Amino acid sequence: MDRLFLLFLSLSCVFASAVVSDVISNDDPLIRQVVSDAETEEDSGDHLLNAEHHFTLFKSKFGKTYATQEEHDYRLGVFKANLRRAKRHQLLDPTAIHGVTKFSDLTPSEFRRQFLGLKPLKLPADAQKAPILPTDNLPDDFDWRDRGAVTGIKDQGSCGSCWSFSTTGALEGAHYLATGELVSLSEQQLVDCDHECDPQEYGACDSGCNGGLMTSAFEYTLKAGGLEREEDYPYTGNDRGPCKFDKSKIVASVANFSVISVDEEQIAANLVKHGPLAVGINAVFMQTYVKGVSCPYICFRSLDHGVLLVGYGSAGYAPIRFKEKPYWIIKNSWGENWGEDGYYKICRGHNVCGVDSMVSSVAALNTKSQ
Repeated sequence: MDRLFLLFLSLSCVFASAVVSDVISNDDPLIRQVVSDAETEEDSGDHLLNAEHHFTLFKSKFGKTYATQEEHDYRLGVFKANLRRAKRHQLLDPTAIHGVTKFSDLTPSEFRRQFLGLKPLKLPADAQKAPILPTDNLPDDFDWRDRGAVTGIKDQGSCGSCWSFSTTGALEGAHYLATGELVSLSEQQLVDCDHECDPQEYGACDSGCNGGLMTSAFEYTLKAGGLEREEDYPYTGNDRGPCKFDKSKIVASVANFSVISVDEEQIAANLVKHGPLAVGINAVFMQTYVKGVSCPYICFRSLDHGVLLVGYGSAGYAPIRFKEKPYWIIKNSWGENWGEDGYYKICRGHNVCGVDSMVSSVAALNTKSQ
C-alpha cells in the first residue's frame, strides 16, 4: 500500500483537532492538515517549555538583535511557532534533521519574500532542448566539488536574488570545464543589469531582489557578452544601484544553454558531462532544514527557489529505522551557517519538491580570463 495513503490513514483521527497559530496561518496548508499542531505540541511540550532558553542560544549563535522589547517578544512568538513547524516537518521528512536555523525568527511569508525569488518558467528564445545522452556508464557517486568546478558558498542576504546565484554557479562550472580556471562571477551584475527582456516572448523580466529566472539570466549574459568577476563587481545584497557593467572586464561568456528533460538519468548524465546545473526547487522544507537527506512524504512542486546541482550520491545517511536514500547534492546561497555547511541533500527518484522540473545547463566560451 502506498506510504502516502498510510500516512493519511494513520493521522486522519487528528485532523479535526488542528490548532493553527496566527503567525503561521498561511503556512503549508496540506502539511498542517496531515500533521496538526495539537499532535506536535503534545510531542514537543518539553522543548517548548524551554523555548526562551533556545531563543537565547539562537540569538547568540546568529547574532540576532531587536530594536525594541515589542519586536523581541514578537520574534520570540514566531520562534515558538517555528519550533512547532520544525516538528511537523520532522514527522513528514524523517530522513533529514529539522530544527532551529538562522531563519527561525521569520514567519513563512517573511522567509519567502526575503530569501526566495524564482519567477514562473517560460523559456527565452535562445534556450535549446538538451539532446539525449547515454546513461549506461554513469558513476554511482559524483561530486563536482571534488573536481574543482565549484566556488565557495555565497550568501544572498535578505534579497530574493537566488536566481542570480544559481546562474553564476552554473557558468562558473562551465567556465572551469572550458578553460581550467575557477573564477567567482558577479551576481550583482545580474541583479543590477539584467532587466532587458521581452515579456511577450518569454515571461516576466528578471527583477533583482524581486526574483528572476536562470534561463533568462543566461539569455542576458549571452547578449551582454558575459559576466565580470565577483571582485570587480561585488555583491551588495540590494537592487537600488545603477548598472555598472564594464564590458572590458568580462571574464566568462556563454556559448549556449539548454533545458534538460524531467528525467533523473538525463539530469545525472548532463551533470557529469556539462558541469553543475541550474535548478529550481520548492523550498518549503528548507527553512527548518539542519542536515541529512530530505525526502518529505508531501511537498508541492511549485518552484520558488533557484539553487545549483553539483553532484549526487548513491546512499545518504538516515536514522536506523529508515532506509538510506540516493540523493542530489545542492549548493545553496544562504551562507555556510545554513544546512550542511551551506549545502542541501534531497532524495533522488521521485522529483521531490519539483527538483527535476526546471533544470538547465550552460556552456562557456573557451576563452581565458584576463
